[in-house]
Amino acid sequence: MAEEELNESLEYTPTWIVAVVCSIIVFISLCAERALHRLGKYLKRKKQKALYRALNKLQEELMLLGFISLLLTVFQGVISHICISPEHATQMLPCKRSHESVQGSEHDHYDTIINRRRLLSTDTGSQHCRLEGKVPLLSLEGLHHLHIFIFVLAVVHVVFCVTTMILGGARIRQWKSWEDHARKKTTNSSGETLRSEIDEFFNKHAQGYWRKAAVVGWFRSFFKQFYGSVAKYDYLALRHGFIKEHYPNDPNFNFHSYITRTLEVDFRKVIGISWYLWLFVVLFLLLNLEGWHTYFWLAFLPLIILLLVGAKLEHIITRLGQESVAKEYPTERVKPSDEYFWFNRPAIVLDLLHFTLFQNSFEIAFFFWIWSTYGFDSCIMEKVAYIIPRIVMG
Repeated sequence: MAEEELNESLEYTPTWIVAVVCSIIVFISLCAERALHRLGKYLKRKKQKALYRALNKLQEELMLLGFISLLLTVFQGVISHICISPEHATQMLPCKRSHESVQGSEHDHYDTIINRRRLLSTDTGSQHCRLEGKVPLLSLEGLHHLHIFIFVLAVVHVVFCVTTMILGGARIRQWKSWEDHARKKTTNSSGETLRSEIDEFFNKHAQGYWRKAAVVGWFRSFFKQFYGSVAKYDYLALRHGFIKEHYPNDPNFNFHSYITRTLEVDFRKVIGISWYLWLFVVLFLLLNLEGWHTYFWLAFLPLIILLLVGAKLEHIITRLGQESVAKEYPTERVKPSDEYFWFNRPAIVLDLLHFTLFQNSFEIAFFFWIWSTYGFDSCIMEKVAYIIPRIVMG
């Protein structure tokens, strides 16, 4: 047994194996680094400053995740030498122990726990804790699985953010024809046709008694987000109000390019992982207890937030039209204002979308991590009736 343990160390590992493994790891790392470097040069050459800053933010997040992984590796020996009593090792478990493990006397039960922890961790820390009648705080196998989870979470979060950026850009490109139409009308000085289209905005949102009711307004806003959330008359009216407010001397201002740049700036924010998002991860891991079905109920959180934010944004457009009609010169323009947002802070909407993106990424990453590490039949996966709704919501 001692000879087998010696053969596992680098002292008794063939040098060609060490060299080959190191070469592969270094080669993959260099390829990833050069790919990010070339992507950065490409964005700078195309003068995509916002996307270039987002790329730098992505590299910072990857460095942070790498540093967390490095800390787990460096201190794994220290962590495995921390011993706790078997009583604490049986509290707040994500899975119920097998029936055999809870049979017999309390002493036999704790001895079973100690033996299981010893089998999962063959290092000296486990032996040290066993001699004291205790168990390691976290086995080496548990630390290894934690490494994998951090890696999967980083990959899924980046993929989700990039996918959202691509889909958002594709949606905004659909508005390019409306921008060209507005600028063409402005250049030709034929404002009557454009004015009639802006008036349609007020007719759709502000005309009629029932549309002015708060309950009806919220009801319409909730369902409008599912079809044509931004119509042509919405875009033209918002464009007109924005230009009158911020660029009154430049009626030919390219509002579409401004929205595109704003999307790129927002992308830099949502691709990061803020401290409160890490706090959410820790809180979820703490409350993922057997019988609570935390993973199932959590799947509905991003959908609820997304529907709430979508309804709020639609309701803001409706209020812009209604309050403009209530003024003395209703067709002059819509006037954007922060007071339409929660607590007069538009950034709250972006924070909620940021949280939704990360939470959904976390949920999908957690699913694939459990599947690849413990299998589809793991007790953490729970029953199929719980799994299917989670995947659909994700």
